[in-house]
Amino acid sequence: MAAQRVVIGVDSSTQSTKALAVDLETGAVLGEGRAAHAVSAGAGRESDPEQWWRALAEAVAGTGWADRAAACSIAGQQHGLVTLDTAGRPVRPALLWNDVRSAPQATGLAAAFGAAELARRTGSVPTAAFTSAKWAWLRANEPAAADRVTAVRLPHDFLTERLTGEAVTDRGDASGTGWWGPDGYDQDVLARIGLDPGLLPQVLPPGARAGLVRGGMPLREGALVATGTGDNMAAALGLGLTPGRPVLSLGTSGTVYAVGRTRPADPTGTVAGFADALGGWLPLACTLNCALAVDRFAALVGRDREDVEGGGTVVVLPYLDGERTPDLPGASGLVHGLRHDTTPGQLLQAAYDGAAHALLAALDDVLRAGGENPAPDEPLLLIGGGARGAAWQRTVLRLSGRAVQVPAARELVALGAAAQAAALLTGEPADAVARRWRTAEGRVLEPVPRDDDTLERITSTLRRARALQEVPPEGR
Repeated sequence: MAAQRVVIGVDSSTQSTKALAVDLETGAVLGEGRAAHAVSAGAGRESDPEQWWRALAEAVAGTGWADRAAACSIAGQQHGLVTLDTAGRPVRPALLWNDVRSAPQATGLAAAFGAAELARRTGSVPTAAFTSAKWAWLRANEPAAADRVTAVRLPHDFLTERLTGEAVTDRGDASGTGWWGPDGYDQDVLARIGLDPGLLPQVLPPGARAGLVRGGMPLREGALVATGTGDNMAAALGLGLTPGRPVLSLGTSGTVYAVGRTRPADPTGTVAGFADALGGWLPLACTLNCALAVDRFAALVGRDREDVEGGGTVVVLPYLDGERTPDLPGASGLVHGLRHDTTPGQLLQAAYDGAAHALLAALDDVLRAGGENPAPDEPLLLIGGGARGAAWQRTVLRLSGRAVQVPAARELVALGAAAQAAALLTGEPADAVARRWRTAEGRVLEPVPRDDDTLERITSTLRRARALQEVPPEGR
C-alpha cells in the first residue's frame, strides 16, 4: 500500500496564521493549526514580521504533520512592506495594506505618471494600500531606516525566504506592489520612489519550485516549497476558479474578483489589475472596511452581529479606517438619516448594507476588466469569515439580486496554498488540483429581487457626503 502523501498550505493573514495539512489525493484536511498576530493601533497599521515567523512555526506544528509533509506553500496578506537588513532581520515593523498614511505618496505617483499610464504599466492605479506608496512613505518619513534596507519583501516572500534561503516571489503577489508589470519590474516607477531593483526578489514563473526547506526549520528538511502567492490569488486557486466566475470575500477587508482572460488596466482605479498565481489575471476591487467595521457597529449599538432588523431609511458609510473603494483614505464613518423611530437593529443592518455596497457596485466592472461579460444568472461565490453569517448572506442576496453559493470548504487561502504545494508533486496546475478536491462545492441560496431603493439611497448619500469624506479627520 502506497504511503499517504500530505502537503501543508499556510495562510499568513493580517490577524493570524492558519495552516492546513491536506491529503494530496483526496483534498481531505487531516490537521489544522492557528496562531494569532498583533497589529498596531493608532495612526498606522504595522506588524512585526518576526511574529509571523513564530506564528508559522506554531501553526504548522498544530497540524500534526510538520515533520512528514512532502511539500508546502505560503500565501500571505498582499501589499505589506517588509524591509530587511544585511542579516535578514526586519529594519522596522512591516507597513500593512490597511495603513493609509501613504495616501499622499499614492497621489503623488498618480500625478507623476498619470493614472492611465500607471494602469497601463502596472495594471493598477496605486492607492495607499500599494507597496510602492509605502516605500515612498518610508523614504520621505524615515530616511535613516530606508538607508539601512538591503532587501524588500512582501509578507509571503519573507516567510518563504526564511524557509528556503531563496529570495523569490510570484507574479500574483508582485502585481500588487505597483512596481511590477508583464515585462517585469518597472524601472521608471522604482526610480521615482527611490528603490534599487537589486533589493527585490526574483519573480518565478507559475508552478515553479521556490526551493527546499532548510535544516532547523519548522517543517521537514528537504520538503519542497512552492512559490507561494498573495492571499486573494491563493483563494482563487483554492476555489479552482474558472474565468468569469465572480467571488465576494468578506473578511478584515472585503474583495470582489474573478479570473480574467485579458489583462486589466482600469484608469479610474476602481479595479486593481492583479495577475493570478497561474498565467492569467485577477481583476479585483477591495474595501478596507468589511466584517470588522460591521462588528464595531454591533458593539456600539449593543447587539449581536446577527441581530439586525429591516426597514427604516438610515444609511451607514462604515469607513472607520479610511477607505480604498471608493478611494477616500481620510474618510471616517458616517451615519445619515437617523429618525426617532430608527432601531439599533436597523442601524446595524445599514452598516452591513454600507459595507457590501461598494463591492457589489464594482462587480460588473471587475468582470469587464477581465474580458468577461457580466452574467447575472451566475451564482456569486461567497467566502471569507463573514460568509457563513446569516445576516451577511441575506444582505448580499438582497443587494446583488443574484444567487449565492457558499462553499463548504473553509480556509480557502490555506487550501489554495496547499493546492500549489500539491501541484509540485503531481505536475497538475494548482487550480486543477483544487477542482479535483471539489473545494468550491456548497449550498446555493436562491436569488431574491434586488433592493434598488437601498442601493440608490447609499449611492446618493455617498455622492452628497463626498466633500466631507475627502477632508482628513483632525490628527490623522
